[in-house]
Amino acid sequence: MRTILLLMLAACVACTSLQSEKPMTDCTRTTLPPVEVDTTAELIAYYPSLGGGMDLVCGVMPATTDLQVAMCVEGAFTHALLDHFEHTNIDGDHVAAGVRHAGARCKDNSGAFIYYHVGEKPVWRFVRGNYDEALNVAAAHGGMGFGQALIVYDGQRIEPLWRKGQHFYRALCQRRGKLCVVDSRQRVDYAAFVDELMRYGVSYALYLDMGSGWNHSWWRDARGTVHEIHPRIEKSRFCTNWVTFYR
Repeated sequence: MRTILLLMLAACVACTSLQSEKPMTDCTRTTLPPVEVDTTAELIAYYPSLGGGMDLVCGVMPATTDLQVAMCVEGAFTHALLDHFEHTNIDGDHVAAGVRHAGARCKDNSGAFIYYHVGEKPVWRFVRGNYDEALNVAAAHGGMGFGQALIVYDGQRIEPLWRKGQHFYRALCQRRGKLCVVDSRQRVDYAAFVDELMRYGVSYALYLDMGSGWNHSWWRDARGTVHEIHPRIEKSRFCTNWVTFYR
């Protein structure tokens, strides 16, 4: 009888031990939020996790119902207000989903951004000046890339200050080795926005298409809730491309 009781007790302890192991394993599993947000008095910085990489999505804005998308923002300039999509209506040649497309000529494009993977390793680069070969590299690796106006390169601001008037401004930046999208919190002069980027410590910054309608974008928090940045308006239907970060 005593032997039976000891066997039953041992089985009970083993069962309890097995039941307690699974919750402990689950508790130690960590998941990065799709986007982390940092703020200063003048800026809002969004840091996508890049868990699923990034791409330049063209033609149709990523849907908020696509749970794989962490954030999307308008990237390259749109050339003309067309009721249909054409790659040639995006300012500058660009690479989307590993395919290079010819775009419209744009004198303001003083640089570019490219992103691709080498094996599992993400690689990105901000390019100053001619970026033709950089786009070819991005395409060869199945990546993405687009041209825009450089704001900061290797820690130095790029002249001239080419925007006039007070507006909301946005840039794709690198800070402390991480990619981020940085917005002005209010309408400011372009020079003031650049000053704040420098104060924030970005090492690279590339302008992103802004303006009424073009500034409409969205990001997803850790709970999966979607947050819009600037409302969608009638002009938003003319947008052509979106820098898209995946979870």
